[in-house]
Amino acid sequence: MKRIKPFRHLPSRVPLKATVWIYFMLFTIIVFALLWIFQIFFLEKFYEGMRIRSAAKSMDAIAESYEYDDKAEFYETVNETAVNNDICVLVLDKYGRPVKKKHVIGDCIIHDRGNENIALCQMIDDSKDGVVRFKDTNPRSGYNMLIYGCRLETGGATDGYLLINSVLVPVGATVDIIKRQLMIITLILIVFAFILSLYLARRIAMPIDRITKSAEQLAKGDFKTKFDGRGYLEAKQLADALIYAENELSKVDTMQRDLIANVSHDLRTPLTMLKAYAEMIRDLSGDNPVKRNEHLEIIISETDRLALLVNDMLDLSKLESGKQKLNPTEFDISAKLSEIMDRFKGLSEKNGYQIHFTPDEERTVYCDVVKIEQVIYNLINNAINYTGKDKQVFVRQINQPDGVLVEVEDTGDGIEEDKIKLIFDKYYRSENHKREVVGTGLGLSIVKAVLKMHNYDYGVRSTLGKGSTFWFKISNLEKK
Repeated sequence: MKRIKPFRHLPSRVPLKATVWIYFMLFTIIVFALLWIFQIFFLEKFYEGMRIRSAAKSMDAIAESYEYDDKAEFYETVNETAVNNDICVLVLDKYGRPVKKKHVIGDCIIHDRGNENIALCQMIDDSKDGVVRFKDTNPRSGYNMLIYGCRLETGGATDGYLLINSVLVPVGATVDIIKRQLMIITLILIVFAFILSLYLARRIAMPIDRITKSAEQLAKGDFKTKFDGRGYLEAKQLADALIYAENELSKVDTMQRDLIANVSHDLRTPLTMLKAYAEMIRDLSGDNPVKRNEHLEIIISETDRLALLVNDMLDLSKLESGKQKLNPTEFDISAKLSEIMDRFKGLSEKNGYQIHFTPDEERTVYCDVVKIEQVIYNLINNAINYTGKDKQVFVRQINQPDGVLVEVEDTGDGIEEDKIKLIFDKYYRSENHKREVVGTGLGLSIVKAVLKMHNYDYGVRSTLGKGSTFWFKISNLEKK
């Protein structure tokens, strides 16, 4: 058997461990890059948007409570909203004058401004939706201030005005703190990610490394190699697949050895006889026409036997390689079986075999007539080789609603149950026969290949001491 070159001769690629480590570290770097970009470049905008939304919601909540609640609950809502949202709230009457200064919460720029607030109330009245919003600067702190204003109404009448002041605190110092924290966290997590990625890469690659070493042993022809797939599901599945492949390769190796032995045996006998009778013609019977013709007939017979072996090997090789294509036609299977039975009459009369054919009604099928004929011939020849002393062979046509079942039965010793699954393998021959087997040992393999090409069901039923029945079912009854 030709040995497969070990895997180390294949072109090298990036190891799995390095690939896993690179992807893991790349993922870590991307995560931290996004975190840094968000915190450094978008934190201020995010904070400002959050304060704007908070101020708008606070103003709506206070204005709504003024319209539906009594005034005591309204001022409680003002206090609660101001404290919870860190905003300054100023309530003005309809003339723009402050109402109860105790409701002025926090340090802001909207209270004690007199005429400026009156002007702000006028802006609210002049706006289309009754709301104003703008930014201003606190002259004391220099902070940006967000100012919202709206009317306070009861039944559609203006009772006063509501002003909201939210401080937009600079986030520069906060960003500096976050930067330092991120730098420390990034360094720690990168070191952790480096160690973790190395561990994970090694852990993931370990089962593959074990399986690869075992596969190298298998490639050298060791069919008893153990594949250890512990680690994770995919490694287990790969190990199971290689174990299955190992078993199949072991079978193929055994069959190949048997093939070489059988072919050598089948070739050696006719070649020996060809040489022997050719020498006899040369040395003894060259001048004796009777003897010479007898010896030439033997040479021709052995030549035919060699040709049969070579043709069967070629046919099987073409069938299994897919080079032979089907050429389906419509024909009457009953007529074809009767025609084949007529051809076996000579063998029956000469050697005492009795081939019984039980036909059914005429049925047209659609398949490759030449190859199906080859299947029937091989099954009948197999039955003749293995039938009992009574030399009886039974061929039956059984029409079924979805096809035609063809059975070939012998009366031989049968096949052991554990050998039935091997019966269609190349060069397998049952030991349960009482005469010299005529054939190449490839007949049933050809049967199997042809029927698989047609996608037909086939099989064998056998009982020890009673014989075997080979069958196949033609399922194509008409051209599609």
